[in-house]
Amino acid sequence: MGSTEESSQVRLPQLRLDDLLEELQSRIDTARGTWDRLHSLLEAVLSVGSELDLEQVLQRIVEAAATLVDAEYAALGVLGPDGPDGPGGQRIVQFLTVGLTDEEIAAIGPYPSGHGTLGELVRNPEPLRLAELSAHPVSHGFPPGHPPMRTFLGAPLRVRDQVFGNLYLTEKRGGAQFDAEDEAVLLTLAVAAGVAIDNARLYEESRRRERWLRATTQVTHSLLSGSPHAEVLALIAEHAREITGADLAVVALPVGDGENLAVELAIGREADKHRGLVMPVGGSLSGAAFRGGVPVTSPDVSRDARVSAGPPRFAELGPAVAVPVGTTTGVRGVLFLARALGQPDFTGPDTEPLLGFAGQAAVAMELAERQHAAEQVALLEERDRIARDLHDLAVQRIFATGMTLQSAARFIDDGTASERVLRAVGDLDETIGIIRATVFGTPPGAGEEEHDLRARVVRAAGAAAGPLGFAPSLSMEGVLDAEVPEEVADHMVAVLGEALTNVARHAHASRAEVILGTTGSEAVLTVADDGVGIRPGGRRSGLRNLAERAERLGGSLELSAPPGGGTVLVWRVPLERPC
Repeated sequence: MGSTEESSQVRLPQLRLDDLLEELQSRIDTARGTWDRLHSLLEAVLSVGSELDLEQVLQRIVEAAATLVDAEYAALGVLGPDGPDGPGGQRIVQFLTVGLTDEEIAAIGPYPSGHGTLGELVRNPEPLRLAELSAHPVSHGFPPGHPPMRTFLGAPLRVRDQVFGNLYLTEKRGGAQFDAEDEAVLLTLAVAAGVAIDNARLYEESRRRERWLRATTQVTHSLLSGSPHAEVLALIAEHAREITGADLAVVALPVGDGENLAVELAIGREADKHRGLVMPVGGSLSGAAFRGGVPVTSPDVSRDARVSAGPPRFAELGPAVAVPVGTTTGVRGVLFLARALGQPDFTGPDTEPLLGFAGQAAVAMELAERQHAAEQVALLEERDRIARDLHDLAVQRIFATGMTLQSAARFIDDGTASERVLRAVGDLDETIGIIRATVFGTPPGAGEEEHDLRARVVRAAGAAAGPLGFAPSLSMEGVLDAEVPEEVADHMVAVLGEALTNVARHAHASRAEVILGTTGSEAVLTVADDGVGIRPGGRRSGLRNLAERAERLGGSLELSAPPGGGTVLVWRVPLERPC
């Protein structure tokens, strides 16, 4: 009896000691587990924070979240504007996953946009822990091909107090449920992830600004160096496509009355189906940007009603943006970009620098056009100077020599010799044409009848040489072909012909001088001769016709007799018709 009591007293402290040792071991295991978890959390924070590429940061966040809470599946839904609740709301624009195979992702189809249980965190960004995912009131179930999921843990991911997206964890391994400790760990990771995302975005924005600056510099240099227009458009489109990560870039320019846009250039996916396409401004995505002068975005261009009719050309393309290419003076065209289906939408950080780049490109195009116009004016002025020099020296002498030979041919009795002289006169005329073609850059006789005032004046003076018996002196000043309107030029040539005919018929002159030029606002034709002058009471029907021509154009005819004899006729009309 006594020995039994003694034995029980020995076992009782031993049992208590075993319990204490077991509890101590449990606490040690718990402490070790907590330490291991803290160590894992620290490693995850360091891993996420050490990366600067935004896509890599986001992927590491998802992987770290799955590891820390021991979840089989994890996802990060990045949020964008205009969600399922309408403008002003948010929706999922990018979805990164861990645990799903490529085959499962393909079977599930498009990533969620923010409905159901996932949308609950979009609408109410607070931690959400569920033992049965399908039991939640807003659950819509799973699409066909989706693996079964029961337990759920979600937490918002904030960047500078703005919800950037949400972390979704499902199926805790071992069939257990997510607990408060899992939630605390996930929220801690979310705080560190927000800082890492902010750093990555700042770094990415800095690099993007640098790339936009280089692109603008290259486009400006290309334009101002005189590169072909098509080559510059291709440079603009390629830079925009590369920097924004777009799969397709299209440049459309207005045609006709500006109610249609024609695709001038297309680069990337399905580009051949866009080239040469003409789309209406009204009701189209690019037309909205062209008419409104602001970027216009689409979350899914393949389903957008604003896409104009034409061949199917947006297969596997999703987010798109149309950006006006223009300055404060007007829109010159539209740059359209589209990303692959499943890529992030075009948002403010994309469209703002893109709009600036397009605007700078438009300014550079305008400067290049002005530079080209200035070069053309300088070229015309230089040609005019050369033409005056040639006329005063070479052409005048060649023309006079030709007229002399033509007159002398009448006194040559030998037919063969006369024919050779006339052929030489023709060669001289051809030489004059070659000189003129060299000066003005046009083939001899090309379009002269309709457009080249200088050529028409030279021919009119040459035609009068026969009746006059000598070649009139001819001087032309200014960029006549560019400054004198066609209607004024027609009258001026007719007046010159009539004036020289009057000199040949009535003046009995031995010399005549023709001066043609502009004063900035007027075209002035002067014909002077050393003849007998205008006899009092003589017929003036020809002169009356010249005066009427001037009056019809708002100008005047002046006649004067210089002290040395002869007549000076001055016919002047405004370059622009008076209202």
